[in-house]
Amino acid sequence: MEIPYTVHEREDTGLYNAKVGIWLFLASEVMLFGALFSAYILLRVGASPGAWPTGLLNVPIGTVNTIVLITSSITVVMAWASLKMNQFGKFKMYQTITVLCALMFCGIKSYEYYDKFTHYEIIKHDGTVVDGHLVSQNTNEVVLHVSHKATGAATHGKEEHNAAGQPKDSAKNESASHAAGGHHDEVRVPRSEIRKMENYGPWHNTYLAIYFTLTGLHALHVIGGAAVIAYLLGPGSKMWKTEPERFTNRIEVSGLFWHFVDLVWIFLFPVLYLL
Repeated sequence: MEIPYTVHEREDTGLYNAKVGIWLFLASEVMLFGALFSAYILLRVGASPGAWPTGLLNVPIGTVNTIVLITSSITVVMAWASLKMNQFGKFKMYQTITVLCALMFCGIKSYEYYDKFTHYEIIKHDGTVVDGHLVSQNTNEVVLHVSHKATGAATHGKEEHNAAGQPKDSAKNESASHAAGGHHDEVRVPRSEIRKMENYGPWHNTYLAIYFTLTGLHALHVIGGAAVIAYLLGPGSKMWKTEPERFTNRIEVSGLFWHFVDLVWIFLFPVLYLL
């Protein structure tokens, strides 16, 4: 027995089966990301004045990634429209661009992650803070490429760090250094002088924890969506010869998911990078 409404819309809803399914799935996704955004807002509002870290992310790189995703959102629509006009060649061209944009987005995001995992903060026993990117390390010393050196012994650890776990001087100086172009030096720190050494991973402070959670989950959605689009561009495209209408519907459904992924980033970018 053939399953009804796999191609044509139901009379009562005006939707075919796959479209109903994707909308229900996206509703659950909205609840997932909505909960995470709510958690971010509560943490941000609950932070002490001036305690929330700023200037830790590269805004130009984030802007490029935003443009890349918006471009992919346009090409995925053009791919679906090409099938509607029976132009399979143009469909393949637009979907190829979509996949390339997805790969570019993931590549740029990987660079951002690498930058954070190689960015270290060292707190010496005398309270001096050295903040920069790791050049090398051995059993005797650590070499950092720094854009500033925040010095000054702190008598109390709680006074040295803000509520988000970010050293106040470090956060302010780094932001100013990026804005001004900063002077870069290599600093050698003997391990015997190090009280604490930690990179800018999700464990560094609350802000970075939620940054990696939100962007990591979003990146997984980008990878999953790109994999489906790539399959429909490759082996899955055989359906175009036998069931063109059903294949077009599949492209539309995958496109709806892709638009959702893009929309999530449109919210993530200003919240994490600009505010």
